[in-house]
Amino acid sequence: MIRKSIGLLAGMLVTVAVYAAGAQLRADHPDTYTVKKGDTLWAISARFLSKPWLWPEIWQANPQVQNPHLIFPGDVLNLSFINGPHVGLQPRVHSEEAAVPAIPLDAVRTFLKEMRVLNTRDVEHLPYVVGFEEADLRGTVGKNVYVRNLHADPGQRFAIVRPTHTFRNFNGGKGRDNGADLLARPLDSDVSMVRTPWLEESRFDDHFGRGEDIGTEVSVIGTAEVLRTGDPTTLLLLDSTMEIRKGDRIVAIDEKPYDPYFYPHAPKSLPGNARVIAFADAYDAVGPHQVVALNIGSQDGVENGQTYSIYQPGEEIPDDVASNSWNRGTGQTVTLPQEFVGHVMVFRTFDRVAYGLIMDGIRPVHKHDKLELPE
Repeated sequence: MIRKSIGLLAGMLVTVAVYAAGAQLRADHPDTYTVKKGDTLWAISARFLSKPWLWPEIWQANPQVQNPHLIFPGDVLNLSFINGPHVGLQPRVHSEEAAVPAIPLDAVRTFLKEMRVLNTRDVEHLPYVVGFEEADLRGTVGKNVYVRNLHADPGQRFAIVRPTHTFRNFNGGKGRDNGADLLARPLDSDVSMVRTPWLEESRFDDHFGRGEDIGTEVSVIGTAEVLRTGDPTTLLLLDSTMEIRKGDRIVAIDEKPYDPYFYPHAPKSLPGNARVIAFADAYDAVGPHQVVALNIGSQDGVENGQTYSIYQPGEEIPDDVASNSWNRGTGQTVTLPQEFVGHVMVFRTFDRVAYGLIMDGIRPVHKHDKLELPE
């Protein structure tokens, strides 16, 4: 029995060493770290791993860690060197609600609760708000709104959404890489268009044409309950984050809009031509803890928690030496190598579009930057 236990322990230590070797402990890692309120799994892992998205591989190899995805404020992370680098966790009893999140949830809360990406044709055929009680110009909480094409029973509740943007795939343009160019474009409908955090340049419409719609972003702005059926159907506005307008759409309430936990991990494969196509709260570039939209989704095998490296495509520049000319643009050209920008973790996935959070970076992230496997 003792030999069997010793053999089992030795096997565990070898496994830990193999995992740790793959995860590459940083040379400046601390000996111990006490988890604090406000920490994230990514930030903690970055203190002692050169590849922070591989943290479950080390912690899962430790028999004392019951759930490698959950650590809590007050837990002590120990690093020792027994048959190879070893991360140990001093276990305690906790409620899962107190677990340290993988990412800063405040940075993505709006996109978890309020944003969806739907099929563009489906959005065009959704029931829509056509008018308001007492001929008001806008819908306010506690008053009736009138909706067309809604088939429902009294007492049913629905979400009210406002379409903000379509994501389109532009092929054959003269943009970067001379291939498929993917951008977020504003909706054509003036009725539904609102001021939005996704900022684009309208000049691409003339350059690329309409393109192939790959999804429409909508924002949840309220909920309403059916009072009377018919066409239009009468609904009572229960709550809203802004005034309801004509053209706002009606969709079913999503009872579970997002995952309670995110587990950063490397994807098994890379979808073709994966890129950053838009971002929030910025015009030209974004950095760590800002949200970006990606042109890949569940149809490409993308799932929440997958972590990608971001690369800026290399620029095409004149090779003045080879062309024996110092006049810019008159001779041969060369494409420079792509440059690493940072890491992005997917936190919400739809059919053909996903939202990701920039986890770290050494330079700004731009639209059209390419995604690669993290190693």
